[in-house]
Order: sequence, then structure tokens, then C-alpha cells
Amino acid sequence: MLNLINTHLPSHACEYVNELLSVSDLVIKIKNERRTKHGDYRRLHNGKHQITVNANLNSYRFLITLIHEIAHFKAYQVYGQVIKPHGKEWKQTFQHLMLPLLRPEIFPIELLPLLAKHFKNPKASSDTDHTLALALKQFDPPNDKSYIFEIPLGSDFKIYNGRVFKKGSKRRKRFECVELSTGKLYLFNPNAEVELLD
Repeated sequence: MLNLINTHLPSHACEYVNELLSVSDLVIKIKNERRTKHGDYRRLHNGKHQITVNANLNSYRFLITLIHEIAHFKAYQVYGQVIKPHGKEWKQTFQHLMLPLLRPEIFPIELLPLLAKHFKNPKASSDTDHTLALALKQFDPPNDKSYIFEIPLGSDFKIYNGRVFKKGSKRRKRFECVELSTGKLYLFNPNAEVELLD
């Protein structure tokens, strides 16, 4: 399994990650793309722990996601299950695990300042850091998708399941968008990937 995981990582991160994963009660699974999450962690009924990460992530996002989930596992080991999932214990663990990786041998030089800023106070998802999410997207294979914040106000767009919306104004952090078939209003994160329609 480690060999498969290594194919998804920046090469200079493999040794460090393999060391983190060399525990007997941790199961790692690489999953097909899931729209709602990049990865997850959970304690299994048999006492083991499972981490899943999406296979379609570029190597930098895969590494960040894997370390995010390992931080949940490590925080559970140290503090037990009475902590908040993305509370201070998890944040400190995530910061501690990421610090040795913030090097130009592992991440492109243009990502390092963004990562350093992000890890001063990591969020539950790196996607909520729009600047970092956009920078990470530059390393994805090309596609015909755009971020919501990139498309003009009033544009029609389609999401992954074929539903069509019209982009409205921004409400604090998210955009109000109307589903054209129902007239219902939905809120979209600025970096939701959509297909712009003519």
C-alpha cells in the first residue's frame, strides 16, 4: 500500500510520510473522487483507524490532505475522543506534522509563502483558504471548469450533477445562486468548480 501512496506524493515527501504511516493500527485507502471531501479519518469498530484520500488530487493537495487526516489520528492517540474535530489540539498536531514538509524540495517555491500563512491557523478544509486553493489548482490537469468567483455576475453555470444555476451577488463569504429549474436560492463557496455556460 505504501508504494501506491508514494505514487501520489511529491517524491521528497515519501520517506517522511512512510515513517508516519508505519503503525499497525492505521489503514489507508485511496478512493475515487468524492465531491464533498478530499479525505477523511475515522476510528473503526475493530479498534483500528482508517484514513481515506481521493485518488484524483494533485500530489501537493494529496500530501496536504493525507497529513490533515494523519493529524486527526495522532490527535486522537494523544488527546482521546473528547476533543473537537478541528479544535486547537488538531491544529497544533497538523502544524507540527506539516512543518518538516514546508521546503522547496517538496512544494513549489510559489506555494511556500501561502502554505506558511495557511498553517499559522489551519482551517477544517484547505478549500476555505481561497488563495491557497486557487494556487493548488494550477497543478491540476487542465479542465473546462472555473471557480464561481472567476465567472461574471449573472452567468449561468452547471455543476457536476447537471443542475444549472445563475450566479448572484456575494453574501459575506459565499455567492447566492438561483437554480434555474426550481427558482430556489443556494449558497456556493467562491472556489466551487463549475462549468460556465454560454
